[in-house]
Amino acid sequence: MLKKLVLLILLAGTAAFAFAGDGAEQTVRNALTSLLPNAKVDRVVKSEVPGFYEVIVGGQIVYISSDGKYLLQGNLYDVPAKKSLTETRIASIRADALRALPVEKMMTFAPEHPKHMVTVFTDVDCPYCRQFHKQIAAYNAAGIGVNYVLFPLDMHPGADKKAEAVWCSADRKAAYTAAMNGQDPGKATCKNSPVEETKALSLAIGIDSTPTVLAEDGTHVNGNVVMNPTQLVAELDRLAGKPVAAK
Repeated sequence: MLKKLVLLILLAGTAAFAFAGDGAEQTVRNALTSLLPNAKVDRVVKSEVPGFYEVIVGGQIVYISSDGKYLLQGNLYDVPAKKSLTETRIASIRADALRALPVEKMMTFAPEHPKHMVTVFTDVDCPYCRQFHKQIAAYNAAGIGVNYVLFPLDMHPGADKKAEAVWCSADRKAAYTAAMNGQDPGKATCKNSPVEETKALSLAIGIDSTPTVLAEDGTHVNGNVVMNPTQLVAELDRLAGKPVAAK
């Protein structure tokens, strides 16, 4: 969607989108809908950049000037703090969304007293998801608990049916493990399947690939470390502000 935004901005040229009498927030909303008429704006708040508003749409963020004339796309950095304000905001949005998702709609693999909990968006037909889950005992042994959120990707035809079959099994954790080892999960269905809901949630907060791993504060964990239990726990320690043990 953001690529589409860029294209539309280029087509719009230097045209201004200010609307007299609507107020700055409404002007900002009008500016965005002038570019994307069907876009659902989740939130409009004042940005830390003077004269700009932060617009959350589809789990992503753009910045629009209060007169509706300029739109910025990309990471907004706080230079003295050396952090991305955009990534921090997105993490907060994702954490709020996950807190609203009942744990009963996830599959949890965790030690008795986990040091860290992560949320992993997973697809039964995703090769890297399978590789991740084959190490689940090692993650748990390292003190990492995993909440799996089912997110069947459209690029894998039939993955939604497999996800539902896993969920509707008598022992869904065993069924998930079997499916991640290449076994056919069957065709079970049930009324309490959350697959459509969790897929819609994933898309709404900007998740677009699997496995996507989020820390407890909603931070997207670097994909270069998630496949290694030792590296993952070190990264989670770092994100939590804990000292990392010397090697």
